[in-house]
Amino acid sequence: MFETANEFSMFIESLAVDKNMNVVDTILEYCEENYIEPEEITKLINKSLKDKLEISFIDMNYLPKHSTLDFL
Repeated sequence: MFETANEFSMFIESLAVDKNMNVVDTILEYCEENYIEPEEITKLINKSLKDKLEISFIDMNYLPKHSTLDFL
């Protein structure tokens, strides 16, 4: 369905905004609706979507929070 990782990532990001969901839930819902295992879409996740996934996992307390320098 998607020819590039960028197409898939843009689709997931816009779907997440439309449904007011985080990207993790949006990807899982997409996989469920299309009978795809989440492991099968790893090649379609680009850097931008990966960063958003990381933020979502941090927000859900699945990953430790990073220390940040706010003044940079």
